[in-house]
Amino acid sequence: MPNAAVAQTSPSPQASFKSLSNAIRALAMDAVEKAKSGHPGMPMGMADVATVLWTKFLRFDAANPHWPDRDRFILSAGHGSMLLYALAHLTGFKKMTMEEIKNFRQLGSHTPGHPEVDPEVGAEMTTGPLGQGIAHSVGFALAERILAARFGSDLVDHRTFVIASDGDLMEGISHEAASLAGHLKLGRLVVFYDDNKISIDGSTSLSFTEDVQMRFRAYGWHVQAVDGHDPTAIEAATKAALAETGKPSLIACRTIIGFGAPKKQNTHGAHGAPLGEEEVAAARVQLDWPYEPFTIPADILAEWRKAGSRGHADYEAWGKRHAAHADHVAFDAAMQGDMPQTAHDALLALKNKLAAEKPNHATRQSSGAALEVLLPVITELVGGSADLTPSNNTQVKNFVDANADNNYDGRYIRYGVREHGMAAAMNGMALHGGIIPYGGTFMQFADYCRPAIRLAALMSQRVVYIMTHDSIGLGEDGPTHQPVEHLAALRAIPNLLVMRPCDGIETAECWELALKNKNRPSLMALSRQGLPTLRSRDGKACPENLSACGAYILAGMDEKRDVTLLATGSEVMLAMEARAKLKEQGITAAVVSMPCWELFEEQADDYRAFVLGTAPRIAVEAGIRQGWDHYIGANGGFVGMHGFGASAPSPKLYAHFGITADAVAALAQKALARKG
Repeated sequence: MPNAAVAQTSPSPQASFKSLSNAIRALAMDAVEKAKSGHPGMPMGMADVATVLWTKFLRFDAANPHWPDRDRFILSAGHGSMLLYALAHLTGFKKMTMEEIKNFRQLGSHTPGHPEVDPEVGAEMTTGPLGQGIAHSVGFALAERILAARFGSDLVDHRTFVIASDGDLMEGISHEAASLAGHLKLGRLVVFYDDNKISIDGSTSLSFTEDVQMRFRAYGWHVQAVDGHDPTAIEAATKAALAETGKPSLIACRTIIGFGAPKKQNTHGAHGAPLGEEEVAAARVQLDWPYEPFTIPADILAEWRKAGSRGHADYEAWGKRHAAHADHVAFDAAMQGDMPQTAHDALLALKNKLAAEKPNHATRQSSGAALEVLLPVITELVGGSADLTPSNNTQVKNFVDANADNNYDGRYIRYGVREHGMAAAMNGMALHGGIIPYGGTFMQFADYCRPAIRLAALMSQRVVYIMTHDSIGLGEDGPTHQPVEHLAALRAIPNLLVMRPCDGIETAECWELALKNKNRPSLMALSRQGLPTLRSRDGKACPENLSACGAYILAGMDEKRDVTLLATGSEVMLAMEARAKLKEQGITAAVVSMPCWELFEEQADDYRAFVLGTAPRIAVEAGIRQGWDHYIGANGGFVGMHGFGASAPSPKLYAHFGITADAVAALAQKALARKG
């Protein structure tokens, strides 16, 4: 049992509801006060709602926080993190000791300013950027339904609960997510809306006056409104929400922010700053909480610990069902998420097929071909697209949609034109476990997905973002749809693998890498235009995954090079053409394909030095220069974009912007002249 400072009082037969919720309030205001930083108002305002949920409804076992069939609780209002930390400590999560509560917002603690994913402290995901928690919850709830369709309710039968704030519902992503959840009829998703009508600026009436309840009814949600400080009403509303199986539920809880703080409650002064010693002392009187800071009376702690162990019998019963279940091995494999050998074999066979046939396919088509061999052997793969399925090549024949009409027994999600909501839902599915999500849109719209992509990287989640139409090569749709700065911007995100393959063989290798990297997301930048097969040698593909090194010498390995040509994706063929032109002039050029900078940076120094060589380097990529100087050096050159694109057929655009083999060869000659 985690240590706690316990007041030596005579235990009552059962601590009152008021005392249970006030324990949350006390820990929240004490921790924020000690840290001199934080948000006490939301935990104090939502303490009553959280107490009802965690003591009466949430199915979990604090001693077994990784139980696959536990209910998921998501604090979308992550600024109120002390609500979650107080609940985790009080219910007995081993990691969440009183020392951790005292170390709130301190370096190395399990109590950072905003929750960071760790089920062992009750944090199912990282929250803080408003709107993300409620949006990710759609993925959690959807994953539960898909896995229940696959394995049955004996193994998968739980709910997703969310506490969301006014700010969460102001964010645009909440509209996408709530609309999708209503469409999918995710009846096991319950959101408690902290309707305290206070934001940082003051009253929400300054900027937020829509009818939230009517809005959610329009989405197809079951909606109720309650007094957020009336435990009987909260309990009744929660029961009604659980009884509504065909719609997600919103319970609007009218609360008082900073409840119990006499001068600051119901004001923005309670939102994002410590209450101050005087106000904390006054709140103790107001709440009838006469105990020292960080002290929980024995009877109150005992009641909370009962809540933390209330689900243990369910956990043990589930364990027995799991052991007896015919598919328990497959279930465990799904939750473990390892890439099976059959998937590796299927991709190697595909590589050999491509090497023999040498197709001139767009890499988006090559990605679709990879999915055709992967989906039959990786049952956990669940795909989708933001209303661009034919363009993204993300759906495979004979694999049906997952929706309410077929009880979610499918492997494909129709996200609609909701790129941000899609990215967040995919993250939620990955966090839930048992599913490897992938989804597609145009690369230009990666900007719409970026906050969720960043969170996936921060949370170390395996999510595969398929971004097609990755350059001016998409042609006539023009500069609004032509990504030029996106590769540089995406490469700036730590722990994200940005992969831009040059042909079908590299695309297959990139898929293998995305699946093998369980602790980071991958983004594939794929072409609209057809590209030649460059990796075929005597009709066979190298069995080794060369892309795993991030960059490798595609041509000129055994020659003494005069110049090195660096390229990614659709421009690797230009580098190969430039190599041939330079050869005619007696210049030996090595061509280096660089499908993934992040993986290349992880290689040994001597390997990177060997690949880059000491000769002058010229880079070619149909994007901006940013980032390339790290590789080309002071004496190198860059062929690429220097501004936005234009509307025209792809070949004319490449010529217009000077991204040609002739331009690469000319720049190489210029670099050699400078060197000479």
